[in-house]
Amino acid sequence: MKALPMKTLAMTVAAGLALAACATATPYQPAGFNGQRGGYAEQRLENDRFRVSFSGNSLTSREQVEQSLLLRSAELTVESGYDWFSTVNRATDRDTRFVGTPDPFYSGYNRFYSPYWGPSWRYYRGGFWSPWDRYGPWGANDFDVRQVDRFEANAEIVLGRGPKPAGDPNAFDAREVIQNLGPQVTRPAA
Repeated sequence: MKALPMKTLAMTVAAGLALAACATATPYQPAGFNGQRGGYAEQRLENDRFRVSFSGNSLTSREQVEQSLLLRSAELTVESGYDWFSTVNRATDRDTRFVGTPDPFYSGYNRFYSPYWGPSWRYYRGGFWSPWDRYGPWGANDFDVRQVDRFEANAEIVLGRGPKPAGDPNAFDAREVIQNLGPQVTRPAA
């Protein structure tokens, strides 16, 4: 048996990794890490103020996206030498798309189309019979439509030292957030 050239082998491995990455939720990682679209990003606005975001793929739940945002906010707080953070503005956006895939078993779409195989619908219009229905070559019900949701959470946070402000529901102890949420997030595979 002949061995594959290194270039072909490398391309095969890269394609396999890309497919594997698409089949899992966005891990907790910086945005753009290993060429992936999702992940966390931050921007320092002032010494004690950041804008933080986390973007997930279609397999990442809203809860995972929001937990990752809070975890990154807590890590930034500790890395900057502070004890707690408060969210000034916080929002989670949902990007919804509907993806239609033609039914491969529909005789009008199937590349092995035969008027004698499977259901075949025609209608009379403009003086001739058409193999298509009024919705086009695939028909109205010949698509598998599924909803694809992607979530992105973002927040502006203010950092503070000492005990967190009592009674502020938007204030979080950074070390407690890291302790509680750190084990729950999915990290990138090593």
